[in-house]
Amino acid sequence: MTLEFWYEFASTYSYLTVMRIERVAAVAGVDVRWQPFLLGPIFAAQGWNDSPFNIYPAKGTYMWRDLERRAATYGLPFRRPSRFPRNGLLAARVAQLATAEGWCPQFTRAVYTANFAADREIGDEAVVREIVAAQDRDPDAVLARALAPENKQALRAAADEAVRRGVIGAPTLFAAGEMFWGDDRLDDALAWLGRPG
Repeated sequence: MTLEFWYEFASTYSYLTVMRIERVAAVAGVDVRWQPFLLGPIFAAQGWNDSPFNIYPAKGTYMWRDLERRAATYGLPFRRPSRFPRNGLLAARVAQLATAEGWCPQFTRAVYTANFAADREIGDEAVVREIVAAQDRDPDAVLARALAPENKQALRAAADEAVRRGVIGAPTLFAAGEMFWGDDRLDDALAWLGRPG
C-alpha cells in the first residue's frame, strides 16, 4: 500500500506531517511517495497573492497557536519563522530531484527543521547548499541537476497535476484515490488504505 504525500515547503502544517509521516506509515505497513509541489499557482487561481494566514490575520493568529500546540503534542521543536512564507522554490527543485534519487525524506525534514525549528532562510542558496552537504551530497552537482530544465519541468508538472487532481492546500494525502487535506487527516488517510475491500 502506498500513501501519496504532497507538500509545500512554506506550508506550516506540512512541517508536522513531514516530521512524523514515515514513522506512522511504517507502523501501518504503508509506503510513502513524497511529492514536493508549489502552492503559488493554486493560490493564484483563488485570487490570492499571499498565504491565506497573512491575508486573514485572525486565521493566522489561530494557526500559529495551533501549530505550537500540535508541535508540543508531537514532541517537535517549533520556532515561529521571523518571515512567512519563505521562498521554497530552490528547496522544492532539490527535493524534486531527490525524489528520483532516493534521498527526499531526509532532505525534506532538514529543510523544514531549518525553517520551522531554527528560523533559517530556506530561500537562501547558501542554506540549501549546507543542507545538501549535510546529506553527504555534493552541493555543486546537486544544484546543477536541480536547476536543469528537465528537473524544473518535473516540478512544474507536479504543480499542474496537483491542480488537475483538485489539491487545495498542503499537506495533501492521496490514499487509494481519495484526497485528504491537512496534517490532522494523516490517520484518516492511513485508515482508508487499510479498510477492508
